[in-house]
Amino acid sequence: MANLRTSPLSRRGLLAAGGAVGLGAVLAACGDGDENTSDSGKASEKSGPWSFKDDRGQTAEAKSVPKNIVAFIGVAAALHDYGVEVKGVFGPTKTADGKPDVQAGDLDISKVEVLGNVWGEFNVEKYTGLAPELLVTAMWEKDALWYVPDQSKDKILKLAPSVALWAAQTTVPKAIQRHEDLAASLGADVKAKKVTDAKAAFEKAAARLRAAAKSQPNIKVLVGSASQDLFYVSLAKMSADTLYFQELGVQFVEPKVNEAGFFEELSWENVDKYGADIIMMDNRSSALQPEALTSKPTWAQLPAVKAGQVIPRTTEPIYSYDKCAPILDALAEAIEKAKKVS
Repeated sequence: MANLRTSPLSRRGLLAAGGAVGLGAVLAACGDGDENTSDSGKASEKSGPWSFKDDRGQTAEAKSVPKNIVAFIGVAAALHDYGVEVKGVFGPTKTADGKPDVQAGDLDISKVEVLGNVWGEFNVEKYTGLAPELLVTAMWEKDALWYVPDQSKDKILKLAPSVALWAAQTTVPKAIQRHEDLAASLGADVKAKKVTDAKAAFEKAAARLRAAAKSQPNIKVLVGSASQDLFYVSLAKMSADTLYFQELGVQFVEPKVNEAGFFEELSWENVDKYGADIIMMDNRSSALQPEALTSKPTWAQLPAVKAGQVIPRTTEPIYSYDKCAPILDALAEAIEKAKKVS
């Protein structure tokens, strides 16, 4: 979900919307077939001045390619998949037991400086100590930097150039392409075998999901997120992931959204308002997971729950082909196996 202080949505609501704020595009084009001499995807040394135009329309510039990079955890994980490493991260990095958060992907969190782990937390002193050359984060709302606190934003942005990439108002292929563009500018070999293999897997998974949706046109999917007091039903077209699934043919429940337009808030007494065959539940640590909902009798009585047709939703995807292909495959499998229960 998103949680933007500048948004009329509440913090809880935004976090619940998940990709609700965010998250037609066509599949990214295939590679050009050139031979790849590298299979690691590791960033190479580049010399000379550097610049990158971000999704705000602003151009970040430096005299040389930035090395001391600090990024929102999900963006850092995507850059890692392309071979670009960061020095520091902020956003949900560690769970309460110290393990990597789901948004950390394959990033070794023991090798990065964690500047903040929750909303509103960003250690400016530690950030300064890293001698940052570039700050990168997501953007759920125009010009709002994800997990960069409003109260310290001006001080933070004075220390290094910044890049913001859309996590809303886009689709998965477009978002991946923008993360790849940034990685390439920072020295990543985006023609490396590791990258092109992941892209091929993504395209195969997208074709599978399209076929699954076509073969099961009556299966309805509900996009949900849970808190102790409320159940949020998200509108698919507002999020990068679910909008893309919709373009591939997946049928979604369409809630009567609130004024902000992202989701509908339901009390647990009314959680059965919409019929659904599959429920996709926000997998972030900020949301209650299905196993924590067993005490709520209305949840247990939902047909999709009784049929065992509840699956995780990667609400804030890591935008690399490597991380997004399994998301498509998982939804395709769920639709292929689903029974009509609504």
